Amino acid sequence: MPKAYENAGVSVEAGYEVVKRIKSHVARTNRPGVVGGIGGFGGLFDLASLGYKEPVLISGTDGVGTKLVVAKMANKHNTIGIDCVAMCVNDIAAQGGQPLFFLDYIACGKNDPALLEQVVAGVADGCVQAEAGLIGGETAEMPGMYDEDEYDLAGFTVGVAEKSAIVDGSTITDGDVLIGLPSSGVHSNGFSLVRKALFEQAGYTVDTELPELGGAKLGDVLLTPTKIYVKTLKPLFTAGVVKGVAHITGGGFIENIPRMIPGGLAADIQLGTWPVLPIFDVLEKAGDIDHKEMYNIFNMGIGMVLAVAKDRADETLAILKEHDEAAYVLGSIVKSADGSQITLHD
Repeated sequence: MPKAYENAGVSVEAGYEVVKRIKSHVARTNRPGVVGGIGGFGGLFDLASLGYKEPVLISGTDGVGTKLVVAKMANKHNTIGIDCVAMCVNDIAAQGGQPLFFLDYIACGKNDPALLEQVVAGVADGCVQAEAGLIGGETAEMPGMYDEDEYDLAGFTVGVAEKSAIVDGSTITDGDVLIGLPSSGVHSNGFSLVRKALFEQAGYTVDTELPELGGAKLGDVLLTPTKIYVKTLKPLFTAGVVKGVAHITGGGFIENIPRMIPGGLAADIQLGTWPVLPIFDVLEKAGDIDHKEMYNIFNMGIGMVLAVAKDRADETLAILKEHDEAAYVLGSIVKSADGSQITLHD
């Protein structure tokens, strides 16, 4: 058989092998509404089967940025897919949406079926955690665009919410309580600074074991998968206690918390009300980063911030405890005196 495409650096056979390898992982994500399987020109989902009265679709797309560089350095690729799913589904969960399905996109310099199976296995793990069907995706082999050992990963998700149950922060008012849900680590933001601070400035490697991190390898700590909050938030949405949700991603506290707050109000955050994860102390010291600036870059140990009415704060905390979820009262909503929408104080 002619091999013109292979001679140009693209292996069709390797592409077939990837599809064969990932089928079992995709099957783990099957959920009500998924129609058919992978292999068609488009993924199918039957929205009518879910019984929503006024369904509103909520979509999100994201990648994992240069956390992929750390995965490559550590030669650990089986969790990075969880990060990709998390970055997408957490965004739509912050608006009250329940993820329905997910699609991934992998671009690489050379199609390595064994490596790409690890990546997709992680995507499937994330979809299982998010209760989303993995209904399609694309693997693009692009020699000349990427080196042979390089790949990039991005994803896209669609969720649904009843129109009347969308969480948009519009009812947030003075006196509401802010509750933080802990992060699992750095998640998937700020890794350009992470790599500069830890690997360039401090001279650490992914195999460095630091006492501040309990002796764990630095690479393992950094590659801790982003927490998926879909199941955590679900009972809170059912109880109707949540007025607003901020997903603490790029921009940290400073950028993301104000996104859920109406004009004329501000978040008053009391520092020290939750345990800051040790990795952030390591980063601050290694990069000589201003302490307050850390809150403008990283999640600092809090992955989601919820706004709830003061008289429902205890109920919210009780629901979270019932589901074995940790939570911390971070502060409250106050009237903004100067137009700013967030204040951090000791």
